[in-house]
Amino acid sequence: MPLDAETYTLDEDIRSRLRMDTSGLVPAIAQDAGTGEVLMMAWMNEEALAATLATREGTYWSRSRQELWRKGATSGNTQRVASVALDCDGDTILLRVEQQGPACHTGAPTCFSGRELTLGEAS
Repeated sequence: MPLDAETYTLDEDIRSRLRMDTSGLVPAIAQDAGTGEVLMMAWMNEEALAATLATREGTYWSRSRQELWRKGATSGNTQRVASVALDCDGDTILLRVEQQGPACHTGAPTCFSGRELTLGEAS
């Protein structure tokens, strides 16, 4: 669901520290602010990050629809953003969120539920 007509602009200081890929995107990890559990990963462009900072609502870029989307706009499973951090290289964003309802579009609490891979023996 596209956002309203309001446009968000990223602060120049933040923009200068951000390292986006060639498509103008950066991965964003959403982590439960209370438990530390990783909930999901999505993509952000400059406007998605600016909207998230301005509204404190998890806002992302849909690569398939080529539009901004606010988490929970259609499902009601919203994310209230408690904090936002850039990693040391400026190429990944960490959102600490207060998640309402499941984070995953499948209805699972996280996008990583039941997805453990088998590791070989350590040498």
